[in-house]
Amino acid sequence: MPTSTSLDETVEHPPSPPSSRTGGNGLAIGILVVTAFVVILNETILSVALTHLMDDLKVDEPTVQWVSTAFLLTMAVVIPTTGYLVGRFSTRTLYFAAMGSFILGTILCAAAPGIELLLVGRVVQACGTAIMMPLLMTTILQLVSTEHRGQVMGVVMIVISVAPALGPTVSGVILQFLPWRAIFLIVLPIAVAMTAVAAVKLRNVSEPSHSKLDWLSIPLTVLGFGGVVYGLNSLGGGASSPILWVSLAVGVVAMVLFVWRQLSLQRTGSPMLDLRIFSHQPFRVGLGLIMIGFASLIGVATLWPIYLQKVHHINSILTGLLLLPGGLAMGLLGPWIGRLYDRHGAKVIALPASIAMVIIVFGMSRVTPTTPEWLLLVLHLTLSLSLAFMFTPVFTAALNSLPPALYSHGSAGLSALQQVAGGAGTALLVAIMAVARTSAEQSGADEVLGTMAGIQAALTAAAVIAVGAVVLAVLLKGGKPQPVEGGAPGHH
Repeated sequence: MPTSTSLDETVEHPPSPPSSRTGGNGLAIGILVVTAFVVILNETILSVALTHLMDDLKVDEPTVQWVSTAFLLTMAVVIPTTGYLVGRFSTRTLYFAAMGSFILGTILCAAAPGIELLLVGRVVQACGTAIMMPLLMTTILQLVSTEHRGQVMGVVMIVISVAPALGPTVSGVILQFLPWRAIFLIVLPIAVAMTAVAAVKLRNVSEPSHSKLDWLSIPLTVLGFGGVVYGLNSLGGGASSPILWVSLAVGVVAMVLFVWRQLSLQRTGSPMLDLRIFSHQPFRVGLGLIMIGFASLIGVATLWPIYLQKVHHINSILTGLLLLPGGLAMGLLGPWIGRLYDRHGAKVIALPASIAMVIIVFGMSRVTPTTPEWLLLVLHLTLSLSLAFMFTPVFTAALNSLPPALYSHGSAGLSALQQVAGGAGTALLVAIMAVARTSAEQSGADEVLGTMAGIQAALTAAAVIAVGAVVLAVLLKGGKPQPVEGGAPGHH
């Protein structure tokens, strides 16, 4: 890694951020938070609709899960460019570009006659969503002082945690009365209304620069992230599938080249994603925790509705209602957990939460067709609570460990790899479910027992992966968070 001197030579440190108490600042953050909630909701809004899509569009499970995976993968590919975009363009310019893309994608999804155009619409939607989260994060880091960030980030966790958790509930209610296209037709006027409000109320909070975008880095992110996630998705075809190994090989090689390219560009001060964010141990640990937690959140949000509908034969609206308490709990607790972080730091909160996550996911893997519905509700609610206590302190601690010069790159890198974890985790768990279900059905199990076997195998794998979160939580720094005033990498 480059030394601290190289950072000081290539990046100018901005002044310390002001307090969050300024009225104009609060309005800008409020508009971005509400908009981000609407667009992030679309990550999981189709999870309850997967069975409807399979029946209506005549596709199988490994194919239909791409409506979620493609969304997450596109975000992972686009988000690394936002470190450049946030610095290059004004707040209003980026906001309207993001919402224009999201609205166009929503229209395409609503009008899609088949799975192909639906996937295109999801990709276009995701391009807009990918810009919104790093724009929100960087704006907060620029405007909110260190002593208030935990509380403000607690509100942001409503977007990161609750929006994906509420997606199944919203779609479940809609699907009980309307066809799946209504999901997009209802979201569309909300997105248009938010854009209209922003046109009147949103003001620029930063001045654009004249930094250059490295175009070679973009295809490397596409091949790198795309190859890894597509390869994992191909696991459903068996470990001997040539597509699996070719995709993974292309992905790994492209990622190595992407890292090499960014390290080279750091010498000129213009990397698309400044990898010096990884020279901070608290950032690396926090990133690992967020990736594991987000993979668990998105994986369960995908598998749990399939279990409820296919095994328990619960209708769409009841499925959504069973998932609602968990989402609401994450939202209501976010700001309170943020205040706890401001007083005590991340470790004392996140360590017991990570242990609870492992226990609960393992418990979810033991469910059967006769498990009572009240217990299913308790399991999902408790998992949501454990993730809420992980996300807010860990996310804030990871970004707080960076000097101000790396805020935009830190939020871009964390958000991108969070989406990679969600996409790869979903693809891996769905592939494991498909393989285990096929094996059970070949052994004589009916469709219900076959699906049950697949769900149990996938969630068992998720529990094993979640053990890594406990190990990382032990490495978190204890104590009350301290401000970082333009320090260099490697010193924190």
